[in-house]
Amino acid sequence: MTDDGRRYPAGLPRHSVSAGGAVIRDDGRVLVIKRRDNGAWVQPGGVVELDEDPRDTVRREILEETGVEVEPEVLTGVYKNMERGIVSLVFRCRVVGGTARPTAEADEVAWLDPSELSERMDEAFAVRLTDALQDAGPCMRIHDGKNLL
Repeated sequence: MTDDGRRYPAGLPRHSVSAGGAVIRDDGRVLVIKRRDNGAWVQPGGVVELDEDPRDTVRREILEETGVEVEPEVLTGVYKNMERGIVSLVFRCRVVGGTARPTAEADEVAWLDPSELSERMDEAFAVRLTDALQDAGPCMRIHDGKNLL
């Protein structure tokens, strides 16, 4: 039974859905954060609330985590963590306001050159941003939390 009292059929797997942003400046640099909870470099984003449009999640989470206001433009990828059952939607976003700064959720906020992504980020997270830079339509990938499968 779920926290809100709904029942799932026996054996039905449960998933979590998150949404993140590939925020790309005009100079090609990409917005990333260093999470306070685990020190990992990732694109900003978070859990989609039950009553929330994923694009609103992207707007909310990026503002909370970076101080940057964005407008999601296009879905660039769907990524599933096979170990944890998390499905992540990534949207390419344009900046519409705010200033990048550390927050309660991010020790550091940085605008990285695309060549720096694989140096700082695990493969499963760097690929979300490199996919968004390709402009080839939505990609779909699976991973184990660090590496593509």
